[in-house]
Amino acid sequence: MRGRMDDVHVVLARSAPGFVGLQSVDDAGAAIGDAETVPVERLPAVVAEREQDRPRWIWSDSRTWYPALLDAGVRIERVHDLRAAGAILAGSTFAARARVDHPPSPDWAAALAAEASAPRGVPVAAAGTALFDFDEFDAPAPPAPDAETVVADPVAATVAEFARQQSLVAASDAPGRLRLLLAAESAGTLIGVELQHAGLPWRRDVHESVLERALGPKPSPGRKPAKMAVLAGEVRDALEAPALNLDSQTELLKALQRAGIAVASTSRWELADHAHPAVAPLLAYKKLARLLSANGWTWLDEWIVGGRFRAEYVPGGTATGRWATNGGGALQLPKQVRSAVVADSGWKLVVADAAQLEPRVLAAMARDEAMADAARGRDLYAGLVERGVVASRDEAKIAILGAMYGATSGDAGRLVPRLARAYPAAMALVDGAAREGERGGVVTTLLGRSSPLPPEGWRAVQARASEPGAVAAEERRARSAAREWGRFTRNFVVQGTAAEWALCWMAELRHRLAGIAPSPLGARRAGASGPAFELAPHLVFFLHDELIVHTPAALAPEVADAVAESAEVAGRRLFGTFPVDFPLDLAVVDSYAETD
Repeated sequence: MRGRMDDVHVVLARSAPGFVGLQSVDDAGAAIGDAETVPVERLPAVVAEREQDRPRWIWSDSRTWYPALLDAGVRIERVHDLRAAGAILAGSTFAARARVDHPPSPDWAAALAAEASAPRGVPVAAAGTALFDFDEFDAPAPPAPDAETVVADPVAATVAEFARQQSLVAASDAPGRLRLLLAAESAGTLIGVELQHAGLPWRRDVHESVLERALGPKPSPGRKPAKMAVLAGEVRDALEAPALNLDSQTELLKALQRAGIAVASTSRWELADHAHPAVAPLLAYKKLARLLSANGWTWLDEWIVGGRFRAEYVPGGTATGRWATNGGGALQLPKQVRSAVVADSGWKLVVADAAQLEPRVLAAMARDEAMADAARGRDLYAGLVERGVVASRDEAKIAILGAMYGATSGDAGRLVPRLARAYPAAMALVDGAAREGERGGVVTTLLGRSSPLPPEGWRAVQARASEPGAVAAEERRARSAAREWGRFTRNFVVQGTAAEWALCWMAELRHRLAGIAPSPLGARRAGASGPAFELAPHLVFFLHDELIVHTPAALAPEVADAVAESAEVAGRRLFGTFPVDFPLDLAVVDSYAETD
């Protein structure tokens, strides 16, 4: 008989060499009965049998445990990932008071949590300079600690850590929100492994034809593609520099300046302001160089295996909770190569993109009904124009981005005050988050993910500016660094909550896809997707507010409905009955390029 959703919890941990321990526990982490030990080779069969009771599995890290189960064709429904949950609980302001009365996590769990929460996309602000990039998605993560090899009784240690985390949540200021966040984050860890396992369908022949049209035939090792070589020659002739290495930024900048082109960098934005005959071929060369470097033949050889692109996703891999990848650029696929993303024969791609997700999330977080109404049933930017807040859709987009990123100059500086007058609740929320960051404080998303503290360099800059005798330059550096960190926290609350919405969307969709009957025997199989997914619709791609499902063609209409319904459920889970829409751009296609 199937149990209710919260009846059964089963801990998985390494036991003796070659064996795995299983221990049933209650919702608080108290052991139920004796632990069971099974040989590693029997684990998939045991897990598949236990799945009939719909347990919540509890383990150290989905990346360690789940791949082998998927290799055996075993999917699991629910998990509590101690690594992911521990990282959130270690920093959440919702659990700050509870942490005072609870023991710290053990060394093995703390190491896992620290690895999970290593911040990426965090501005480094010191001495008046800043790196402000929320989208650094391909920085490699450090290897995960091998948790259960460093404790005497891994099963008991895993049970104890689960009990500690459950107690922290129960004693927190917002247990309901934290439970939802930990459940969604843990579901995300399963989805991340499944995306890599199933892979994104990829036609190598189509990709190669894209490269040949853009670059020319595949060159010999050490040579440039023909079209790049022609462009390079045009640049050298125009700059009168026959030996110029266009791939050396130092050499190129000197050659441009010698030719009278007054630029301080070789960025395309700066070059585009000049009419010199070297500029057009140089910009064309740089565009082709980016394609060759990011998605050229070497990338194909490394990343496309068996008709699939299998990127390693890192759920929660950035400070705000957005995902990262370890190599491959899965979250930065240029439009040029999307034509290579093609469904298997007899299958379709269901592609969905949540329109203007972050401003809609801002409206709902702030309970700004006027802003939510501007977006209801329509394009949000068009809604701002209709209400006379701004004159054009372009101005609306500039104003919204300026509000979320703290722009104070240019067109954004002119337009943001109009937004503040029209939507004071929304602006008050992000302005308050910015002020907290400028003070060096911490801000928290709707469900409980908190921002990191400013780095030591930032604090040192502030301290020097506060010392007696501080000079004006030090005070300016401190103000600049404070504003930069304030822009980070301003955006953190919105981007982080949008990431929570996306997690809930995917988790709900994953659940619904599992309930859709697979194609009957005899239907075309997606064999490259692995035994767990070869007949069933499954997620194959995720990018912030966009996802792709690979599905048997006959199931595509049902899958598309599930995608849309899951978005509605995610909105209700986070914002209750507040009247905000989360519309999707939804398409059923054979190729990803059809959605461009």
